[in-house]
Amino acid sequence: MGSVRELTGITDTERAARVDLAAAFRLAVRMDMHEGVCNHFSLMLPGSRDRFLLNRYGLHWSEVSASNLLELDADGRILSGEGEFEKTAFYIHSRIHLANPNAACVLHTHMPYATALTLTLPGRLQMVEQNALRFVGDIAYDDEYNGLVVDNAEGDRLARALGDKRVMFLANHGVIAVGPSVAEAFDLLYYLERACRLQVLALSTGLKLRPIPEKVQHDTYAMLLAQNAQYANAHFDSLKRLLDREAPGYAG
Repeated sequence: MGSVRELTGITDTERAARVDLAAAFRLAVRMDMHEGVCNHFSLMLPGSRDRFLLNRYGLHWSEVSASNLLELDADGRILSGEGEFEKTAFYIHSRIHLANPNAACVLHTHMPYATALTLTLPGRLQMVEQNALRFVGDIAYDDEYNGLVVDNAEGDRLARALGDKRVMFLANHGVIAVGPSVAEAFDLLYYLERACRLQVLALSTGLKLRPIPEKVQHDTYAMLLAQNAQYANAHFDSLKRLLDREAPGYAG
């Protein structure tokens, strides 16, 4: 499953990228944002527009490490690493990476509360809670479930549906979060699931949701967006310190 020795011969920048992506997998397990050996996270290699890291098919996310990530190109060739990749992972992630320069990191999960909302009509995250306000006007909704993503055409359709948004809800399926770094994308994924969880819990009471005035929504979104990178980096660094204490194998 890889060792520290196998990470020799790469730049410090690539090693840091691998460590961050591996950390995201391990943290997703701890937060119940994973499912079997399904779902996938990817990261463009620093300085590249056509090479990215992706998890190897068949590994539980608690087994993913910096050294056993696969390096792929835009044509699906494995440039480094051992094993295979899931076909749907390649077609979703490669097409979004190519279409969106801001999507250096692409995270796709079937995390429970966000996915629960994709099973409903109209399947929208309501802007009624502070965590949700991180996403005002920043969510794309793909309301057309076409089955498994097994070709470029469907991957391109999803990339177009995402556009320049940072989050997308996939009808009857799950969610995607993207960002310029692992830290920013993971921070989005974390708060998205928290917001969806609170909405599901609130609706379970049978009571009406309490609205937030639209101006307050947009003002709060602007303030949160302005400090997003700084906060996301601090959040992710704190989570990596947790892993360093309790499960340091992710970095090997």
